[in-house]
Amino acid sequence: MDLKQLEYFQRVAELGSFTQAAQALNIAQPALSRQVRRLEVELRQNLLNRNGRGVTTTDAGKLLLEHCRGILHQVERAKEDLGRVQGALAGRVALGIAPSASKMLTVHLTRQFRNQLPNATLSISEGLSLMMQEWLLAGRLDIALLYNPTASADLELTPLTSELLYLVGPRGPHPSDQPMTLRTLANVPLVIPNRPHTVRMLLESEMALIGCRPNIRLEIDGVPAILDLVADGAGYAVLTRHAVLTSSQPERYHVRAIVQPELPSRLYLATAPGRITTLTQKAMLSLIRSTVRQVYPSSMTV
Repeated sequence: MDLKQLEYFQRVAELGSFTQAAQALNIAQPALSRQVRRLEVELRQNLLNRNGRGVTTTDAGKLLLEHCRGILHQVERAKEDLGRVQGALAGRVALGIAPSASKMLTVHLTRQFRNQLPNATLSISEGLSLMMQEWLLAGRLDIALLYNPTASADLELTPLTSELLYLVGPRGPHPSDQPMTLRTLANVPLVIPNRPHTVRMLLESEMALIGCRPNIRLEIDGVPAILDLVADGAGYAVLTRHAVLTSSQPERYHVRAIVQPELPSRLYLATAPGRITTLTQKAMLSLIRSTVRQVYPSSMTV
């Protein structure tokens, strides 16, 4: 195998089309097809199912695609590491951010990145923490910001900040400001994300410890959709105060503290241990920590 063949195969597999991949790579389609076919011959396995509508990956192709992403990503990191002898912090940093953190951090991070690392390139992916954890381990990400990750020998985790979760309901004429116990919350109809969303998993695990479970009325992903349903009277949500304050109409909602116990949602800086870290990546880690201290209230940062 050579790196060019792996790059060509990855692009075809991800786009599901030789035509689109050839256009993206700026090469002739017959040449692209030959290189992918040579890769299949060398590996003695079919990697793609070809049909009139495009291509799909075989089981072997799916496995190779995951390896390709990690291999090609590491090649880029090696080039950057060698290039740093010229003195410039350049190259590419691949960062994954959970949606809630992205809303608070992305603009600030990109602004600081442009100012402090003008010769580098930043690639940001947004997704659920569990999915980004898999991307980090596969080499598709250099750094990830994850909520409430499970401790693992495959991850190096550094706590960054913590936000309490609140019960969010529609604002009525006489809203109660009395805290609600977690056991009482079991009687409240909830609009909540699907598993494996970290808020859902945290709520279920904490309630299981006291012998109860959430009363789930609706399952839906996406904070804006959840808040719209809460305002419409479909149920209540469990969210951070910041999620409500940064919504389009925060005045429509009332937040109520959850106690006995409180529900802290913790944000961690995650990297894969043992992987080569370039100077640019190290600079990005420092930039993330400083940005979190600036953006989040000092009482919330670790």
